[in-house]
Amino acid sequence: MTEDEVRTDEHVEEDYGPDDRRVSAIRAAIEATDAGLLTELMEPLHPADIADVIEQISPGERRALLELWSGQIDGEILSEIDEGIREEVIGYLPANVLADAVRELDSDDVVDILEDLEEPQQGIILDALEAADRVAVERSMSYPEYSAGRLMQREVVVAPEHWTAAEAVAFLRAEDWLPDQFYHVILVDPRMHPVGYVALGKLLAAKGATPLQDIAEDSFRTINVMDEEADVAYVFNQYHMISTPVVDESGRLVGVITIDDAMAVLDEEHEEDILRLAGVGEGSLSDRVFETTKQRLPWLAVNLATAILASMVISIFEGTIQQIVALAVLMPIVASMGGNAGTQTLTVAVRAIATRDLTASNLWRVVRREAVVGLINGLAFAVIMGAVGWVWFGQAMIGAVIGVAMVINLVVAGLSGILVPVLMDKAGVDPALASGTFVTTMTDVVGFFAFLGLAGIVLL
Repeated sequence: MTEDEVRTDEHVEEDYGPDDRRVSAIRAAIEATDAGLLTELMEPLHPADIADVIEQISPGERRALLELWSGQIDGEILSEIDEGIREEVIGYLPANVLADAVRELDSDDVVDILEDLEEPQQGIILDALEAADRVAVERSMSYPEYSAGRLMQREVVVAPEHWTAAEAVAFLRAEDWLPDQFYHVILVDPRMHPVGYVALGKLLAAKGATPLQDIAEDSFRTINVMDEEADVAYVFNQYHMISTPVVDESGRLVGVITIDDAMAVLDEEHEEDILRLAGVGEGSLSDRVFETTKQRLPWLAVNLATAILASMVISIFEGTIQQIVALAVLMPIVASMGGNAGTQTLTVAVRAIATRDLTASNLWRVVRREAVVGLINGLAFAVIMGAVGWVWFGQAMIGAVIGVAMVINLVVAGLSGILVPVLMDKAGVDPALASGTFVTTMTDVVGFFAFLGLAGIVLL
């Protein structure tokens, strides 16, 4: 299948990534070892889409693709590939192709690649860099993981604070080392302390004699090289920033962070929260079976332990269940409703903690709100389940028992959904990591105890 054939009926999907027809055609070209057709199919794709293709095909096809097409792999494609298979891809690339690819990248992208590689492959990439670039990358790698120092790029466009717009424009036109993308010219004093920045749009629109300080942005602020990258992402999102300078302990300029890097961190934080809430670690679809199993097994073991705890609560009321078999039918409803309600509150709470919307100043107001929401929902479903229990089993008291148990469990679900992640956060533990397990356990235990306990008191 040629490029023209693939393009038939795929226009809309192709605008937003490679569709199944193209991926199938690429697989066929790999199987036929047709390098020409493979190039024809791959060349129109954006680097991010090429990375998607490399991630979607099997390991064997991936190796064959890289052997046929390795000369076309550039730095942008390499930086887009999922970290789970990036090391594998780099291992298949000839040394000269890898060297050319990393030389194209800004220092922050090189650091991002190096972070996920073993030392031997890190050495190969560092050896491919020019001496100045290697020093810059090694300095960035010396900062702690997940710090602003790792996130920043060291290619920074600066201008003395006393320059005019004309001098700055002349400087930009004369230089050939400028980064591929930058948004501000950073103004510095004689000691390289950043004192402001000028947006490129304002610079180009200003008259030549205008002092740069007169058109500097009001939004200027700096980030310390040791700040957590999550804090950096928060600052960008909170203050609608495009780029900001990074300074060392003495306030000297050492780099710059741009919005694409900050948004990548936000995306990673969101993904991490979702995965951790589900107890699946930080895996991806490209992970191998053993890696995926290793990530999921510990939390499944924790869930097993908590399930046993809930079962022990049930065993306390074994005699009650034997006398009133209807309780065994209705128990899962109480537990399921509590678990779902707790998960709803938990998800909102974890996200609010991550975005710093849930703080000490509004915590108790939110707790009261969730308790009231749980009470209202509990009363609504108590009426429904009370009627269902009465009609189903012909006993009004069974309906009353499950109704009261429903109210109790939904109130507890709302409170635990907000308080468990807050307490974990106060203890220095990621609230997304295990909150779901604890909230579900609490609603199961309380739900079973309330339902079976009330049944034992009222019905026997």
